[in-house]
Amino acid sequence: MPKADMRAVVNELVESYRKHEAIIKIDAKDQISREVIAEILGDLRKLFFAGFFGVKRLKEDWLEYYVGELLEQIVYNLRKQSRRALRAVGFESGRAAREAERIADGFAAKLPEIRELLAADVDAAYDGDPAAASKDDVILSYPGLYAIMVYRVAHELHLAGTPLIPRMMTEHAHGLTGIDIHPGASIGHHFFMDHGTGIVVGETAVIGNHVKIYQGVTLGALSTRGGHMLTGTKRHPTIMDNVTIYSGASILGGETVIEEGAVIGSNAFITSSVKKKTKVSVRNPELEYDR
Repeated sequence: MPKADMRAVVNELVESYRKHEAIIKIDAKDQISREVIAEILGDLRKLFFAGFFGVKRLKEDWLEYYVGELLEQIVYNLRKQSRRALRAVGFESGRAAREAERIADGFAAKLPEIRELLAADVDAAYDGDPAAASKDDVILSYPGLYAIMVYRVAHELHLAGTPLIPRMMTEHAHGLTGIDIHPGASIGHHFFMDHGTGIVVGETAVIGNHVKIYQGVTLGALSTRGGHMLTGTKRHPTIMDNVTIYSGASILGGETVIEEGAVIGSNAFITSSVKKKTKVSVRNPELEYDR
């Protein structure tokens, strides 16, 4: 391989910056910090599961101080990052500051409700997995619980109209767990992802209560060829209460509804609705053994 002419490479890259201005930031102030977004999630995890993360030995008489200090830090960081996100999408400074305060304060008010949902998710994981030794096991080691925690936080921020940050949060969890849940999806209580790796839940998916999903499941769009013309349309399926979806199944399309109590077997490919309490399975393939 010939030795590179470094000056030529620099010049070509600078010219590329001018050509593709949308993927660089020049003289941009107040950039959103990925590190601070991760810090917010870490502090929320300490808040939701007090004593499991952070302080080594949390005492009863510290609780109010502990919660107050964490909450103050979360709201401060969220307000600051939200203001930066709003500025990035064109809000003028004063309006961005007001909107950021509304977002952060409104989010803080939702934290008890989010924690109640997470308590139900822990119950669902413990009750639904015979390999779970305890609820401590679920909280400390299950990637699906972390992914649903981040989703529930990001979903509230998404509903509040926060730009950029909700997707940054769920992609942070995606990178750590292999579970990809869009913050725009709607997910009910007692949700459990067993193993979790490779699960994809699209933006307009609706998932009911007491739903159990195994690894490799896709709740996706039937086609995305329309690109941005499809924004705002229902592209992903609806999964009703008490449905179980086994590994590798793909359920696609905004008009596809999996009705209550249905069981979807491994590797099923579904693009039309399934009636309640139906069991869908793929016929076993014929195996050949060469000797």
